[in-house]
Amino acid sequence: GSHDTMTYCLDKSSAVSVNESKLVKFLNKCLPCVVRPIIMKWSVTQVLTVTEQLEAGVRYLDFRIAHKANDPSMNLYFVHMVYTTVTVQAILWEILRWLETHPQEVIIIACRNFDGLTKRLHNHLVACIKEIFQCKLCPRNVVPTLRTMWHLGHQVIVSYEEDVELEKHCELWPPIPYWWGNKTSTRALIRYLERMKRMGRPGKFFVAGINLTENLRYILVHPFGSLKKMTLQSLPCLKIWIKQQYPGPKKKCINIIAGDFIGNNDFVKDVIELNTKI
Repeated sequence: GSHDTMTYCLDKSSAVSVNESKLVKFLNKCLPCVVRPIIMKWSVTQVLTVTEQLEAGVRYLDFRIAHKANDPSMNLYFVHMVYTTVTVQAILWEILRWLETHPQEVIIIACRNFDGLTKRLHNHLVACIKEIFQCKLCPRNVVPTLRTMWHLGHQVIVSYEEDVELEKHCELWPPIPYWWGNKTSTRALIRYLERMKRMGRPGKFFVAGINLTENLRYILVHPFGSLKKMTLQSLPCLKIWIKQQYPGPKKKCINIIAGDFIGNNDFVKDVIELNTKI
């Protein structure tokens, strides 16, 4: 999986997300030449496009969806501090084109956050998902083995973090738990993941996030740093941790593993190779 899948196309000139702190919005308004480059350095988590990520082997996409404040249109974007240049609808069509040329591949799309989405916009988003993927959508009453999905022609599982829409549409799956450590150090992140494993894996899909997270103190201490530098430094230790994991239904088993800058290192290869342990 890729964490914050769509940050490769963040719009440098867009407004700051309505969910960001008043301090960040104030500083961005007063000192945009200083603050905006810092925001971009710590917001971008991926450099590969969604098609390139799929080609690389990613099968879980983390979509943070938003509607821009004061935008009269129905356009929806992705968000991570700032908004993307591309719309959600355009990316869904791009994914469909890839699936049509890869008929045996199955992907999971996690729709999350929903900054600024009204009931009307939720209806619009779900209608777009259903119109674009149609019979490729796997209903949640299907046990999604590969054999079953190939037989029925399903290629897409959409998890949706909004209860009202979930109840109305059988094509939407419940939210997928994401183990987010919110840590700045690799050792602390690994301790968090091991603690979560001891508590026992959820019964269905879940994500172990191997992504580090900056905070204001970390940014101030590393004025020339970036999320990419932070991530690349952590990869050797995380690579060892990944190789030690086991997939499957047992208490301490792992399911989906999602990370930042998935084109670097052997992350995808290492995760896929865990299947040989089954």
